[in-house]
Amino acid sequence: MEAPLYPDFPLDPSTPCGGQPAFWVGPRHLAGDDGRLYDAIADTLSGLGWTSLTIVRGRHEPDEAPEDRQVLRSTVLHISPDALRWAQWSLADEPFHLGELPIAWQISARADTSSPLAQWSAYFTTDVPGEAVTDFLVALDARDQPAVPLAGPELVLDAVAAHGWIRDIDQPQAAATDLTFTSHISLGEVPPLIQDADPLALTTEADEAGPAGWQAWAEPALGAPCLWAASFGASVPHDLVAVFAASLSSTAPVLRRVLPEATQERLLRVPAI
Repeated sequence: MEAPLYPDFPLDPSTPCGGQPAFWVGPRHLAGDDGRLYDAIADTLSGLGWTSLTIVRGRHEPDEAPEDRQVLRSTVLHISPDALRWAQWSLADEPFHLGELPIAWQISARADTSSPLAQWSAYFTTDVPGEAVTDFLVALDARDQPAVPLAGPELVLDAVAAHGWIRDIDQPQAAATDLTFTSHISLGEVPPLIQDADPLALTTEADEAGPAGWQAWAEPALGAPCLWAASFGASVPHDLVAVFAASLSSTAPVLRRVLPEATQERLLRVPAI
């Protein structure tokens, strides 16, 4: 069982010195997103040269001051220079839910620009560690062909096993978990509404299993609400999922000021001085 290295250091956001204390935290998969999941990803995409577009929906009355405008929904879309991949921040745009958590980022790619449809999509809720999503996007950006698979599913399990995760006894070729049995990654039927260009997703009958994709989630306690969840459509290349899995399970500490309430007692932390 993990415990804080410095239990006497405050976790409350307010501190006598003003501002929030910073900690180096582990394990990463329970460290949350620091309340910066949008900023962390948007900064990365900006550095990669992706274009951002903001769509604001609201109501504007005649002679109304700009600050009084009622904004109903907004979406931020980031598009790669070749327009083959894009990332959408959808938290403010009536997102659907994954593991009872709202989707924050939807990342998609297509084979060529002749089709407006995505070949695959991946979905991430809040509190997915931003480092894992960032590494996934950097690997996606570096690919010449973002929709072409380059490796098999074994690569994903090898990535987490290299960081001490253990394979599921019943599904050793399809699932793994961390040593505390709180975070999991599994290859299986994707949840409803997960978009994918695989034609099987459209032809599967109600009593048939659909195409398999990778799912990852953290459940701080048995039966407790998930801390975060991620879902990858069936056509997401396994090597990209492996990059996410390797970053998620990494033993390297991450810098955090905001710790998830559900897991803060499980985190090792050292003040960042």
